[in-house]
Amino acid sequence: MEIKDNFISKAHKYFEHFESLANGYAEYRSKYNYYYKDIVNYCNYFIHEDNSVLEIGCGVGSTISQLNGKRKVGIDYSPKMIENAKKQYNNVEFHTMDATSIQLNEKFDVIILSNVIGYFDNVLDVFFELRKVCHEQTRIIISYYNYLWEPVLKAGETIGLKKDSLTQSWLSRYDIENLLKQADFDPYKQNQRTLLPINIPIVSWFANKYLAKLPVFKHFCLNQFVFARPAFHDNSNVDTKYSTTIVIPARNEAGNIENAILRMPKFGKHQEIIFVEGNSTDNTWEVIQQIAEKHKDTHDIKICQQPGKGKGDAVRKGYSIATGDILMILDADLTVPPEDLPKFYYAIASGKAEFINGSRLVYPMEDNAMRFLNTLGNKFFSMVFTWMLEQPIKDSLCGTKVMFRTDYIRLVANRKFFGEFDPFGDFDLLFGAFKLNLKIIDLPIRYRERVYGETNISRFKHGLILLRMCWFAAGKVKFI
Repeated sequence: MEIKDNFISKAHKYFEHFESLANGYAEYRSKYNYYYKDIVNYCNYFIHEDNSVLEIGCGVGSTISQLNGKRKVGIDYSPKMIENAKKQYNNVEFHTMDATSIQLNEKFDVIILSNVIGYFDNVLDVFFELRKVCHEQTRIIISYYNYLWEPVLKAGETIGLKKDSLTQSWLSRYDIENLLKQADFDPYKQNQRTLLPINIPIVSWFANKYLAKLPVFKHFCLNQFVFARPAFHDNSNVDTKYSTTIVIPARNEAGNIENAILRMPKFGKHQEIIFVEGNSTDNTWEVIQQIAEKHKDTHDIKICQQPGKGKGDAVRKGYSIATGDILMILDADLTVPPEDLPKFYYAIASGKAEFINGSRLVYPMEDNAMRFLNTLGNKFFSMVFTWMLEQPIKDSLCGTKVMFRTDYIRLVANRKFFGEFDPFGDFDLLFGAFKLNLKIIDLPIRYRERVYGETNISRFKHGLILLRMCWFAAGKVKFI
């Protein structure tokens, strides 16, 4: 009985605390706009204008009102907070509602919990409740303060720079991810931001934009972010759940064209194969036409020629005429075996991730499959990409990449953010997937020695292009 009374007393204390803050909270928060603006800007990087957004513990609506989205809803259990929010913002729908009893009859694309989970009496109960308002593609974004900052925040309260706050639960990133998993969510990415939460001209800009993104420094950032997605995917009938399009860019690959067809396993509901020929100096285009005609009764084959140059242009051409639910790339050199493609299909069809990236750097390769300098370059770019995309990317340059066509359509709509800067196509897809907030995983494959023709990759010329693209992309995906 005493434990129950203490629980009720604590809950009442929290309620009274937020009720007492409500009337002057918007003005108080505006004093620290520099800090809160960074949270809003970071969330907005991953929220698109056509998204529906729900904020749990929205307070007076200062955050949700500034977020992107076509529909925005905020809930808070403080009636006075909600009353003030409704008076100030008419672009958001507000409800007085407890996070442990969400009464909303709709699903949201993005759910935000910004600096609130430490106040919940039972975080797991809240996470279970979130499932009511999630569809399969919903993204959860949680921000929470780094406990290393506790002495600094308490000192700020002591000297009057910060309002007194009630003691919060100390939740590490591990705790948050563990609770999400118990509630059947998949935490797939984390990040840290903000070394200096107050605006000291030039100093804060440099510290927060650059130093905060570097190893060691990032561990001292004030804000921690965890990204999660629902894990309740329906894996029934996976074998025939989705149709698939395999795009095969081909330049000077005449000797590999028929093997790409003969070695292609059957998987998925329907299989569409698209050959895209590009600027060959041999008879690749003629062979493609002959093979398409030869196998037209047993395979759904489309053929075309790319309008420009480079593999990226060829992939974009192939994807523009694709009809499958899932899009795949298979390099015509067949160094990634067609026999491995079913693994990619099952990985994405079963909900393991929304973007599957082939990795050639796990299993031992055949002796001449990849030259030594190419291997070193791939390992270097692996480290760069893992740092930039905040998810493990072991082999950024493997040609085999898989995603849903619906996500690719969204990627195309957002391509103007990066521009068509990538002649290879790998970076365009990876960065685009990151901007769409997709879960990316590596899938190890066996990398074989080429049996026909020569590589179209120049180690030094193309290596410099890749370095320039990484430098460009860092400003678009990391130093934001």
